[in-house]
Amino acid sequence: MHKHYNGLKTAALFGLIWALLLGIGALVGGGRYIWLFAVFGLGMTFYGYWNSDKIAIKAMRAYPVSEAQAPVMYRIVRELSTRAGKPMPRLYVSPTDAPNAFATGRNPDNAAVCCTEGILRLLDERELRGVLGHELMHVYNRDILTSSVAAAIAGVVTSVAQMLMFVGGGFGGGDGEERPNPFALLAMALLAPLAAAVIQMAISRTREYDADEDGSTLTGDPLALASALRKLEAGVARAPLAPQQQLVNTSHLMIANPFRAQDVSRLFSTHPPMHERIHRLEAMARGGNVGR
Repeated sequence: MHKHYNGLKTAALFGLIWALLLGIGALVGGGRYIWLFAVFGLGMTFYGYWNSDKIAIKAMRAYPVSEAQAPVMYRIVRELSTRAGKPMPRLYVSPTDAPNAFATGRNPDNAAVCCTEGILRLLDERELRGVLGHELMHVYNRDILTSSVAAAIAGVVTSVAQMLMFVGGGFGGGDGEERPNPFALLAMALLAPLAAAVIQMAISRTREYDADEDGSTLTGDPLALASALRKLEAGVARAPLAPQQQLVNTSHLMIANPFRAQDVSRLFSTHPPMHERIHRLEAMARGGNVGR
């Protein structure tokens, strides 16, 4: 299966964000303190990763559904998880008109798939199957781990940069060591969080492309997902979610950006442009090269 080199892109982006972190470490006391922040950040991320399903489900106020309550959703997910040779995830529905869906969980044995009431009304069964195939592949590709680690490193970068704003040149310079340039510290404090956020968003976007392609391979119907994305783009424009912080923190899990276009810039969007995703899926259906 053609992967658009997205795995290589993700590795390169992780390399960039680690280089940024080590660059800050070189300014802060010659790197003596950076590991304290790294350990704290990774510890917080481990907690978030371990409880990722609970956090996302709570943010969307979702409730569990039985097969009798959501027979179509159950039938599709059972078929696709069986085809993939993976366990059946737990199913939830969120009581919101905004059309969207997400899957979460630290591994296939602890996964949950959630659809909003809006998406269940908006899509036909074929389109819903395309969406659920996409979401299941986020779990099977271990994207929750990828996004959690990216968020951890970005969080450490931001924490250290904020610390530099307050303590400035107080680091380094002891025992005859030369103090770091205060202008370099200020520049790093201002620009490092911005760079870390952009890299984190870029990692999320490469994962979306992978889930589109892998999910369409699982369902065997890339045009169904393309059709669903068209409807979702229009549906979100009609009924966007309010950009509350709890929802912002989980929005990268959703198949479509749940907010209005003016509420989030392209630079910080966790989702690739919808027209580009649709173009790739249509190229995939034609058997052509979908590009990189």
